[in-house]
Amino acid sequence: CILLFIIIVRTSDGRLTFYPGNQTVDLPFINFMKRHGSVFLNAYTNSPICCPSRAAMWSGLFTHLTESWNNFKGLDPDYVTWMDLMQKHGYYTQKYGKLDYTSGHHSVSCWFHWSCPCLPCTNVCARGSCGHMLEGDLLIRCMLKNASHPIVHLCSLIFLWLFSALQAVLEPDSCNLHTALYCSGLDALNSIISALQDTDLLKKTIIMFTSDHGELAMEHRQFYKMSMYEGSSHVPLLVMGPGIREQQQVSAVVSLVDIYPTMLDLARIPVLQNLSGYSLLPLLLEKAENELSSRGPRPSWVLSEFHGCNVNASTYMLRTDQWKYITYSDGVSVPPQLFDLSADPDELTNVAIKFPETVQSLDQILRSIVNYPRVSSFVQNYNKRQFISWKQSLGQNYSNVIANLRWHQDWLKEPKQYEDAIDRWLTKIPESPKCFI
Repeated sequence: CILLFIIIVRTSDGRLTFYPGNQTVDLPFINFMKRHGSVFLNAYTNSPICCPSRAAMWSGLFTHLTESWNNFKGLDPDYVTWMDLMQKHGYYTQKYGKLDYTSGHHSVSCWFHWSCPCLPCTNVCARGSCGHMLEGDLLIRCMLKNASHPIVHLCSLIFLWLFSALQAVLEPDSCNLHTALYCSGLDALNSIISALQDTDLLKKTIIMFTSDHGELAMEHRQFYKMSMYEGSSHVPLLVMGPGIREQQQVSAVVSLVDIYPTMLDLARIPVLQNLSGYSLLPLLLEKAENELSSRGPRPSWVLSEFHGCNVNASTYMLRTDQWKYITYSDGVSVPPQLFDLSADPDELTNVAIKFPETVQSLDQILRSIVNYPRVSSFVQNYNKRQFISWKQSLGQNYSNVIANLRWHQDWLKEPKQYEDAIDRWLTKIPESPKCFI
C-alpha cells in the first residue's frame, strides 16, 4: 500500500530550501528530497500566523471564507477536513503534534498534544533549554501496526530552541535564527526519512514537507511573522515519492490551500468543487493525467491575508509571477505596496507609485476574489465585539488586568489616557453586511 506522509514545521522560510549555494544551514534531507522529488519555488501561506494558516491548510478555503481571523478564531471543531474524508474512504489516519486549526485557543498544551499513544518522543536539552525530539524509527513501527490499510500520517513539528532565536535577535548575524528554526525541526524529518529507508518503505511513501508560515529573522528590521514580506509569507513545499518528478523545480505560484485537493487527488477521492485550492498533482506527476480538472486551469495568482494580533488593519497580498501586491484595510486609508520580485527579490523598493496601472490591474483581480474593504470592516467589528465581551467578563478587574498585559510598562505611564482611547475605539460599531465576494 502507498503511505502518505505530510510533515509540517512551524516557522520556516521557504527560500532556504532552494536558494543556490546556501551555506547558512546544512539541510541533508531537504537536499535528498530535492534530488528525489520536486521543490516549489513560490509556495505561500494563506495567512502568516499559526491557526489561520493551518485552518486554510485543513479546509482548502481562504481565510475570509472560514472566518479564521486569529489564533482564537479558527475552524469549527466538527469541520470536515481532508483527513476526515480520507479516513471515511478507508485510510488509516493519524495526527501528531501541533494541530492548531480549530477555534478555542493557541497554547503550549495544544502544541505538545500527541494524539497517538504509541508516539515515541525523547526529551532533549541544550544550553538549559529543553524540548521533545521525535524518534522516527519507533514512529514507523507505530505506522506498521496498521499496514493492512492505506496510511496517511500528519506530523506537525515545532522543535524550536528559544535560546537560539533570542540569541539571533541580539547578535548582528540574523542567520543564527534561520539555523535554529530549521535544524530543530529537520532533525525529526531526518529521523523519519531514515526510518522509512531502513524499513524499505520509502519507495512506496509519498512525503510532503511544508510549513504554516515563515520567519522574518530581522529582515526589514522585523522578527516573528504576521507580515507579507517574503521571510514571513514564503513557505517551503517539497514532495517526493512514487510517480513524482525528480529533481524538478516548480516555478508556479501555489499556496497551502492546495494541500486539501492534492491529498484527495492522491487518494483518488473526488475533489470538492467549492475549494479555494487546486490539486498540485498536474505539476508533480511524471505522467500527466489525461483528464483536465473540471474546475479549469490553475489561477496565475495566490492570495494571503492577515487579520490577527498586533495590527489595527487587515492586510491582503496578491502574488503573481512577477509582482507582489499588498494592500491594507479599505485600500484607501493606507497606501498599497508593489514589489517587482523578479528585479527586487529582497523587497527593498515599493514601486506602487511608479506603476499605477499595474496596481490598478492587480487590485481589480484582488477585488474579484474578495471584497476586501468589507472583510476588513467585518473583522474590525468582530474584534470590537470580542473585546467588549472580554471586558464585561472581567467586571471591576478590567483596569487591573489590562494594565498588566504585555504592554504594561507603557500603559502604566498614562493608564487613564489608554483606557479612554480604547473607549473611543469601541464607541461606534457600524453594521457590516456579511458578503465577502
